Order: sequence, then C-alpha cells, then structure tokens
Amino acid sequence: MKYFTKMKGHAQCPPRVSFSEIGWSWVGSFLGIAAVGLLHYKWLDPLGLSMIIGSFGASAVLIYGAPRSPLAQPRNLLGGHVFSAVIGVAAVQVFGSEPWLAAAMAVSVAIAVMHATKTLHPPGGATALIAVIGGDAIHQLGYLYALIPAASGAAVMLLVALAVNNIPETRRYPEFWV
Repeated sequence: MKYFTKMKGHAQCPPRVSFSEIGWSWVGSFLGIAAVGLLHYKWLDPLGLSMIIGSFGASAVLIYGAPRSPLAQPRNLLGGHVFSAVIGVAAVQVFGSEPWLAAAMAVSVAIAVMHATKTLHPPGGATALIAVIGGDAIHQLGYLYALIPAASGAAVMLLVALAVNNIPETRRYPEFWV
C-alpha cells in the first residue's frame, strides 16, 4: 500500500510563468532551432551530413524554457549530448544486429554515464537512441555523429541561449559552467 501512496505526489503544481517568460522562451527556442536548421539545410545537408536531430527540440525546452534548471546548464547540454552520442554509436557497433538491445543499452548506459559525469540532460537519452534508430544516414556517420550533429548543434543552441537568456533582467544563463 505504501508503494502506491508514493504515486499521489507530495507537492503542488508550480505556478504559471509570466507572459514575458513565455515570450523569451519562444524567442530563444525559435532562434536556436532556426540557427541549427539553417546550418543543416544550407550547408551540411548537401554534403550528406546532419546538423539537426529530434533531441534538440527537448534541449530547447530546457535551455530556453527552463534556463535555471540544473539539467539545462552548459555542462549538461554539451556533455549530455556528446557522451550519449558516443554511447549510442558504440551500442550500434556492438549490438547492431539486435536493434532492440542496442536501443536499450544506448539509453541505459547514457543515463548512467551522464549521472556519473554530472552531465544529466534528458535529451541526451534521445540522442543515444537516435544513434541506434536514426537509419543509414546516421549510422554512416559513425563516431562523427558525436561532433556533427551532437556537439556542434548543441554548441549553436548554447550560443543562442547565452545571448537571448541574458537580455531580460529577469533571466540569467548559465547558473554554472562546470
């Protein structure tokens, strides 16, 4: 019975954010995803390289929508994506003949490594999974996937977060670097 009682929760729902906060979150996410997308479609896509991956959408929620969260800090953003990308590629190389196993290993090991390195960034789990399920274009990148798109895309989004999140006096980013 105690087990199910824990599922009731113990805290109240957080308050709504201001319209200003919503606006700045929108501006940051638009500019961050637009910058990564522009680099992808104008320069890298013709070369067969990918700059934009689905997990960046979740990163945008954190770094532009919740910039004070420990999970949104630069160390977590960059480290979470890079470590998870490397782990995802390794999982494909070791367990690629069993995609279900590669997927489970990639995400689970990525979470463990992010915890161990203090770089927990939830979108990193998706970055590891994308390395497994992303198809031939992603698989052909091999460990380059950790640099393009993971590190480079996260770095572009970080630069936008640094610029946009510090414009209003009510916001500050980052809370910490290392």
